[in-house]
Amino acid sequence: MLLTLVSFLFFTGLVAILTWWITRRDDHDSSSGYFLAGRSLTFPLIAGSLLLTNLSTEQMVGLNGAAFTDGLCVMVWEVACVVALVFMAWFFLPRFLKSGVATVPEYLGIRFDHQTQVITNLIFLLAYVGILLPIILYTGATGMVGILDLPSMLGSLPELLGIDPETTALWLIVWCVGIIGSIYALFGGLRTVAVSDTLNGIGLFVGGFLITGYALSMLGGEGGISAGTQLLLDQQKERFNSIGSPESSVPFGTIFSGIFLLNLFYWTTNQQIIQRTFGASSLAEGQKGVLLTGALKLLGPIYLVIPGMIAFTMFNGQNIKADDSYGLLVRHTLPDHLTGFFAAAMIGAILSSFNSALNSSCTLFSLGLYKNILRQEASEKEVVKSGKIFGWIVAVVAMCIAPLLANTTSIFGYLQKMNGIYFIPIFAVVLIGMLTKRVPSLAAKIGLVAGFAVIVIGYFVPPFDMIVASLHDYHFLGIVFNWLMILMLVIGEIVPRETEFVQEDVGAVDMTPWQLAKPAGIILILIVFSIYVTFADFSVLGSNRS
Repeated sequence: MLLTLVSFLFFTGLVAILTWWITRRDDHDSSSGYFLAGRSLTFPLIAGSLLLTNLSTEQMVGLNGAAFTDGLCVMVWEVACVVALVFMAWFFLPRFLKSGVATVPEYLGIRFDHQTQVITNLIFLLAYVGILLPIILYTGATGMVGILDLPSMLGSLPELLGIDPETTALWLIVWCVGIIGSIYALFGGLRTVAVSDTLNGIGLFVGGFLITGYALSMLGGEGGISAGTQLLLDQQKERFNSIGSPESSVPFGTIFSGIFLLNLFYWTTNQQIIQRTFGASSLAEGQKGVLLTGALKLLGPIYLVIPGMIAFTMFNGQNIKADDSYGLLVRHTLPDHLTGFFAAAMIGAILSSFNSALNSSCTLFSLGLYKNILRQEASEKEVVKSGKIFGWIVAVVAMCIAPLLANTTSIFGYLQKMNGIYFIPIFAVVLIGMLTKRVPSLAAKIGLVAGFAVIVIGYFVPPFDMIVASLHDYHFLGIVFNWLMILMLVIGEIVPRETEFVQEDVGAVDMTPWQLAKPAGIILILIVFSIYVTFADFSVLGSNRS
């Protein structure tokens, strides 16, 4: 255990020192430098930061937990998102960069009006503070408790104080990660986040593949990885199916409704994720970074799905919680010195998502609310300072909420359900704004408020929640999205804008597209279809219906 702890501290400290060294001369005082990295990010940093911001423990712990329960079909969250990333490179990113915006609400302010921007800002902030940040901290703490076996490290001290060891370990990790992540995000700005993300991404990539390799080797015994792979295929033949059955968390039909929409929002409109693309030095660099992320996501099932399936074979019948399976697998398969290394990479993943969400929250508050509403005459330094103060408040709130999620059955399922509350209305409004020229701001405001309200009522208010329960959550989200699109288009026909919206190029960056963006995107989409066809067994749909 001492070796594990020493290697963990070494690798964590190494990333911190390298990040400080690389970014020590960066501009952290101006809003452009702090929130957009001075629009200087190149494609490796964009791809590394995009990938690791996504690859937090809600993915490592949550998605492997979902694979433990449902098998290969949950790869939809990794593989299908590649299509969304292609759309981001082709359609969404050029429009965002052309307007020179720092936030998605700022774009909606340009396309519609100031009130639309404020409403979107508030929805994003409520979602990040109440949903996203606490989930990142909770899943991170859950994974670390399992990997480092913290209750054992704490000994009998919690019991002497009358406190449950698991609860003590959970609170301890949540607050440690929250404080360290806040320091990264609030003192360093976006470039510091992007650099630390990229460095941690290397460790997480290596560690993720190591776990799959060591676990398969342990499964195969003397036969090694190949024997372990064959054993896994033989024992879980029916679970190696890209087609989700009606009983799974991702039935096949939902891929074309809510799941695709959630992926589209996440990779094209989610401020926490796409903010690093706003800091691209040019459109070409941004497109290369986004498409490189898509290529790397194709490898995701190897370390985000397969380990969960291996854990199912190893621990099935031991009555363990699905979300605990990944941490247990890591502790049982990796040598002590590599366990410390991977724990450091996991901490990096937690920090990445946490400080990215926190940095985005600060950006939304400072540029969207403080500068636009509260103090329009504020200087650059005052705007940055307001973001830091707001960030610390948000971080403390998230650290208090996170441990309260311990009773959640499936954290990944809970995350996707809660995300739909704000993903769907914001994405519908952004898409209408980009596809039409005469739909007025009134339609956008009604779409945001009505969409948010309808989903909340459908989830939580009787008897409407019974109607939603008769469907699937993702089908419900698809229905709401289509209803919102039709509603806003109808309003646009009844009371259209007096003049057509014309998007201006503000000259923030070079808008010359990457020449290979279209062929690279087509290749990625073809690979996605090939993966699905290779592992598809449609008979599961017929057998479940009968």
